[in-house]
Amino acid sequence: MNHAPPPARLGFLYPGHAAEDDYPLMGSMIEPPAQVTLIHTEFLEDAHTVEALSEMGSIHRLTEGAEKLADSGIESVMWTSTSASFVLGLDGIRQQIDTLEKILGVPASTTAMAFARAVKAIGAKRVAIAATYPEEVAQRFWEFLDHFEIDVVHLSSRGIVTAAEVGTLERKEVIDFALANARQDADALLIPDTALHSAAWLTDLERAIGQPVLTANQVSFWEALRLCGKLKPQKSLGHLFEQMPED
Repeated sequence: MNHAPPPARLGFLYPGHAAEDDYPLMGSMIEPPAQVTLIHTEFLEDAHTVEALSEMGSIHRLTEGAEKLADSGIESVMWTSTSASFVLGLDGIRQQIDTLEKILGVPASTTAMAFARAVKAIGAKRVAIAATYPEEVAQRFWEFLDHFEIDVVHLSSRGIVTAAEVGTLERKEVIDFALANARQDADALLIPDTALHSAAWLTDLERAIGQPVLTANQVSFWEALRLCGKLKPQKSLGHLFEQMPED
């Protein structure tokens, strides 16, 4: 008798409220569906500034959130803020990951690290970036990717200061934003803000620009599945989910 495999049990720490509904949606879109536990973390200011993001991604904030996931039965955990990890640099990201793993006893990662791994997984060498952030923060994402020898051929900064505003962008605006920043000399387009809805539109985004698109919530979910060993090829979640990574 064939028994269905148990669903993946995934934990996500998400700052504030913007596009967190992407996570249960993706959980329902994969086969078998995943069990998603999402905890909202707190912060002093909703602002895409280095100072505010550093506070948002501080060990104090992550510890508060992780403690709420204790005994939840999750198999992996993600800190789902791209900017509130890469602004702290590689040492800061390592500290975030170590903190989560120590508290929860499961593999952990951050959205920034998920981007680096996802770019490698699809074999992309050159990428374009469509960032909703102000220029200073967007530039730091470029610098973060440079550590992984990922060549950025184009960087845009839409200049939106708050995650709350980013979360209001709808399908046409997101697709138009992608189209404006896709480049033929890039292998993929990166859209690095977990406050931006994308899960329902991944197929539409890739069809519109004719190349792989990696979005923050998509790569976070992919990384969570990869970490707990339950990543399998899936449909409707973009090119990233259509093949298995080598590692």
